[in-house]
Amino acid sequence: MTTALDSLREGFFMFWETVWALVLGFGLSGAVQAFVSKDEMQRVLGDRRPRTILRASLFGTVSSSCSYAASAMAKSLFQKGADFVAAMVFMFASTNLVVELGAVLLILMGWQFALAEFVGGPVMIVLLTLAGGFAFRGPVVEAARRRLQHNRVGGHDHQAMVGVSEERQAELERTPWSDKLRSPAAWADAASYTMADITMLRKELAIGYGVAGLLAVAVPMTAWNDVFLRHHGVWTTLENVVLGPFIAVISFVCSIGNVPMAAALWHGGISFGGVISFIFADLIALPLVVIYRKYYGTGLALRLFAVFYAVMAAAGLITEGLFAAAGGIPTARPHQVVTTRFEWNSTTFLNIAFLGIFAVLYWLHRNRERLGGGRGYAIDPVCGMQVRTADAPATARFGGRQYWFCADRCRERFEAAPGRFSRGAAHEGMEPAPPSGPVPITLGRKPAPPAPPRD
Repeated sequence: MTTALDSLREGFFMFWETVWALVLGFGLSGAVQAFVSKDEMQRVLGDRRPRTILRASLFGTVSSSCSYAASAMAKSLFQKGADFVAAMVFMFASTNLVVELGAVLLILMGWQFALAEFVGGPVMIVLLTLAGGFAFRGPVVEAARRRLQHNRVGGHDHQAMVGVSEERQAELERTPWSDKLRSPAAWADAASYTMADITMLRKELAIGYGVAGLLAVAVPMTAWNDVFLRHHGVWTTLENVVLGPFIAVISFVCSIGNVPMAAALWHGGISFGGVISFIFADLIALPLVVIYRKYYGTGLALRLFAVFYAVMAAAGLITEGLFAAAGGIPTARPHQVVTTRFEWNSTTFLNIAFLGIFAVLYWLHRNRERLGGGRGYAIDPVCGMQVRTADAPATARFGGRQYWFCADRCRERFEAAPGRFSRGAAHEGMEPAPPSGPVPITLGRKPAPPAPPRD
């Protein structure tokens, strides 16, 4: 019992150390997703020439840090004509070359690891471009594009979670920047992107901090020494950079959620390159591999996994070599990852300020329709996801109101206890029902409107 409580405490204070960086990163990501033109990205990413790869890297750097959002955006770019390698480079950059990841690394692990992100990231992109030129071409890539264009994919749609319709997104991107920055509706839509990213990553973040706390407290140093080779020169480096991505695959943690685990692994004895390869491997966590299979089919998904794994391990190895040559590898390992008590320091003051900013973003998100945003969407009363009312997978009526759901499973849970879920449902997740007559629960489409009375 004591170990469990100590693990939760360690995980919580890891989270507390990084709250302000998470709010900053998700907030910037939401603004970029709402305001930056996706059509322009698609237009300039049609090949894999060096200039195109540089553009894809820059677009990714200023885009979302959420692994799920990044994979969805890369899929959309590829579906609409972008080169597959350029789309994958965009995805790499949008999860590994972003400010908030560097900020969290700086806070939890030190400047060397934050710098390694921006040194190893470009190395990884170069390796991906070279390897992708051989692995991602021919019929398997074109078959994946046809699969997407014919909508033969499954899973949750990030755009459907946001509450910003495609028409509204296009309108946002056409609006001059001076008008967008002064528009409450535009900021409400940006806040909706932020909340959608947090909704998608909440489990990963909780698991990441929770598992990191458990690893830091419950796993003795002798156990880590049995897992990671030590004092064997180059063999230690090779084993650790290969093992890092494997831990990422089986940990089910992606995006920023893997940084606390990286801190625990560094505390436990993994090499500098092993930590870097683990951090870079957020895009091959098992949930994302399943998503790749849904998007692109089994054949291309397996190629993606193999190439990504090799590139991430190689990037960790090269980054460690560069830092070793420059004398930049840390020599001391912390006895504890974070201080497990509250202190009146800069972190506390930053957290208080950014929690206030988060409250404003949440208020904008909750009031987006009143402010002029979020048209054509509703909130699933069971899971809280935002869904398009025009093509919601399931709908139901209860108490004179209509509700929309992200999936049949949520509709079934609602049907089993409608009073429980309808009590806290937001008004934008409902609409008044027809005045009389029995109304069946409808799955997969909106119910047809009632027939007009006969003369």
